[in-house]
Amino acid sequence: MDTFLLIFLTTILVLAAVNDLRFQKIPNLLTYTTMALGLGYHGAMRGLDGLFFSAGGLVLGMAILILPYLVGGMGAGDAKLMGAVGAILGPRGVFIAFLFTAIVGGIYALIILLINREYFKALIKRSRTMLKTFIVTRQFIPIPAGENENKPKLCYGIAIASGTLLYVFLELLGQNFGI
Repeated sequence: MDTFLLIFLTTILVLAAVNDLRFQKIPNLLTYTTMALGLGYHGAMRGLDGLFFSAGGLVLGMAILILPYLVGGMGAGDAKLMGAVGAILGPRGVFIAFLFTAIVGGIYALIILLINREYFKALIKRSRTMLKTFIVTRQFIPIPAGENENKPKLCYGIAIASGTLLYVFLELLGQNFGI
């Protein structure tokens, strides 16, 4: 990866993670600027092939996280950030970065749940009740969190930044993921 792109992507990911942690929001200025720079850079360096490479990564990155966004599992900023990562890394890169992001995100979610033990206990109780209801009725009936339950905040921008940077770091060390 070009040094300029590496520094730019690292900076954007750190800024996105910090913003997500502080404000629970990833600014459009970061995501759209990164998308535009990725498309422009790859287009300028490799012509139409580069533009298609970048556009393919952008579309795949957003597509990967669109379903969780649509069902309310994450914000639009998370999907746009993954698309921005794709505009820089291309389809293969964003796919592998997403796999690392999912692993980091899962570990992060477990840590958040362990820190918030009362919520975790209530979540387990609701899950058991939903499972029993499903077994008896053959219908999945979701049970929302109670009004007095403090739902912990999961800032997925942190997972996206960590997973992507882990992938980029391993690539720089010569790790070939064979995809």
